Amino acid sequence: MKNHAMKEKRSTAIVLQYLEFIDRHIEDVVEGAAPEFLELNQIARELAVSHQHLTDIVQKEKGNHPCHFYDAKIIGKAKALLADPEVSIAEVAMKLTYDPSNFSKFFKKWTGITPGEFRKSQNKGT
Repeated sequence: MKNHAMKEKRSTAIVLQYLEFIDRHIEDVVEGAAPEFLELNQIARELAVSHQHLTDIVQKEKGNHPCHFYDAKIIGKAKALLADPEVSIAEVAMKLTYDPSNFSKFFKKWTGITPGEFRKSQNKGT
């Protein structure tokens, strides 16, 4: 029983490390400190776990694949960047290392609206 509790604690710690890592990594990409987003296997390596183990424990602990959280955090950052009307949508896309067309598709897939529609909806609130 004690070993099981230790494994659960370790799993929770890895999930927290993963979530903190992707937060920092997304900031690094936006600030230009990292040239592009890492793939999940590269992140797993940074956390000293296998890709499969990371996938399994995030799925078990949080109920979704690790990529779900990665993409969700990228979308959150995109929304924050889009809130600044001085920054063009193309600039937001490039800060997030996306081609503007692919960024719009990615954003719409996640939110149901285009980045331009999102920006307009934000400006109505002010």
